[in-house]
Amino acid sequence: MQNQSHTINQPLLPVMEHFYTIQGEGYYQGHAAYFIRLGGCDVGCVWCDVKESWDASKHPIYSIDTIVSWVVNAGAQLVVITGGEPLMHPLNDLTNALHSNGIRTHIETSASSPLSGEWDWLCVSPKKFKAPLPAIVAEADELKVVVFNRSDFDWAESHARLVKPGCKLYLQPEWDKASEMLPLMIDYVKKHPQWEISLQIHKYMNIP
Repeated sequence: MQNQSHTINQPLLPVMEHFYTIQGEGYYQGHAAYFIRLGGCDVGCVWCDVKESWDASKHPIYSIDTIVSWVVNAGAQLVVITGGEPLMHPLNDLTNALHSNGIRTHIETSASSPLSGEWDWLCVSPKKFKAPLPAIVAEADELKVVVFNRSDFDWAESHARLVKPGCKLYLQPEWDKASEMLPLMIDYVKKHPQWEISLQIHKYMNIP
């Protein structure tokens, strides 16, 4: 009865989509990963490529047990929780359940909402549309800044000053502006080699 009660009390989470694929960005690029895209976002990036995720009410809700079963049944060893903005939801029960099944937990967040969950890898991608919380930026394992225009280099540096030692620093071109921004990024990284360039290789490979 105790286990049943715990399951019933777990939060239900809105899931826009979920799939087993290859991580296409950042430090874990090329690794197999199960992606869970949660619905709901209050950041509102004008160039967002998943704007359909913004309204959480448009997506079905699932129990923690159901979500974890997707990952387990796929045989995945690593899960990436993304959005939308995943930290709009309480994630402690989800990460606890994933860890209890031996699954590594990663999150991709703008850090605009309070941190919940226990994460093996915290990727913070700060956005100008809603400022990140400095306390979360300070815990980032990976800082990934989307470069949409020239001013984003200064934006990136302002947040790089907040991260812990050893945090990986990435500049990633916004997909539709890549041809324009990449030459600038290449020059910037040559002058500031603490940064690396991240490309969305899953889009080049035509996989989710």
